[in-house]
Amino acid sequence: MNLYENKVGQMIPNEPKITPELVAEHGLKPDEYERILQLIGREPSITELGIFSAMWNEHCSYKSSRLHLRGLPTKAPWVIQGPGENAGVIDIGDGLAAVFKMESHNHPSYIEPYQGAATGVGGILRDVFTMGARPIACLNALRFGDPTHPRTRHLVGGVVAGIGGYGNSFGVPTVGGLIGFHTRYDGNCLVNAMAVGLARADAIFYAKASGVGLPVVYLGSKTGRDGIHGATMASAEFGEGAEEKRPTVQVGDPFAEKLLLEACLEIMEAGCVVAIQDMGAAGLTCSAVEMGAKGDLGIELNLDNVPCREEGMSAYEMMLSESQERMLMVIAPGKEEQAEAIFRICASW
Repeated sequence: MNLYENKVGQMIPNEPKITPELVAEHGLKPDEYERILQLIGREPSITELGIFSAMWNEHCSYKSSRLHLRGLPTKAPWVIQGPGENAGVIDIGDGLAAVFKMESHNHPSYIEPYQGAATGVGGILRDVFTMGARPIACLNALRFGDPTHPRTRHLVGGVVAGIGGYGNSFGVPTVGGLIGFHTRYDGNCLVNAMAVGLARADAIFYAKASGVGLPVVYLGSKTGRDGIHGATMASAEFGEGAEEKRPTVQVGDPFAEKLLLEACLEIMEAGCVVAIQDMGAAGLTCSAVEMGAKGDLGIELNLDNVPCREEGMSAYEMMLSESQERMLMVIAPGKEEQAEAIFRICASW
């Protein structure tokens, strides 16, 4: 029997067995898997393999593009926050800051145009209000294949409807954008979405966890099976069978996100938040890892407390789900009841 050791030293069955084929299915190269074995000193469980897969793919780690991104200008007297957080922050004077985020949702939009584009907009809006800003505008830059290509009309219609449907329902206007067509995009469209928000320059919130023993709380919609391996899919190349990846695309709910926005801003204003991170790519995995890493702390998650909308979800599914409209927060000492009361009021609207 294939066994692995859990955190309390118990040897329990590791199912399914970790094989080279399973490692490859998770987008990990043989040398990367060898590094995992060296880091943890044993064979990973299937959940741990999924976590490494999510955190080490291009979408989350920028392992191939990091070198080029470092060459971009990111520092100036007016830059409050450059790369490394949910969104960038610029001082615009009079005690105010512009908070902005731009992100591509190319692969999800190619597979499922409406939801792929809609959840791209939802994700950057969350990134903006996670920093303590109220979103005020959306923009986009789109590229599609030849207008005569059999998929182009379908992609354009779905992407445009998804961008407008999410932004309008959430209550933030699209104030500008651009679009282009070329044969080089026949195999995959480009969907670049941007959101801008306003915040007080002295009231920016960050993902850096601090304090030992503080409560880590989950806010927002329930966790489902949608979007599992979404980040890994977004880092892969497309070929035949791309349609089969449709279950990896998340399903958004802009009305739920509007409630989450108001709840988060209220909780922030009440001084309840130590750290905050939205559950975007790789969901619980990425949000918890980023909060802990930035604060040089460990984070313990009790998955029995994760609200699920489907029966029988495994730890693997909970940790890798990319269900939308979810947040992870570290709450200030003694503020748990106040934060919960605010959230319940906002959720009942």
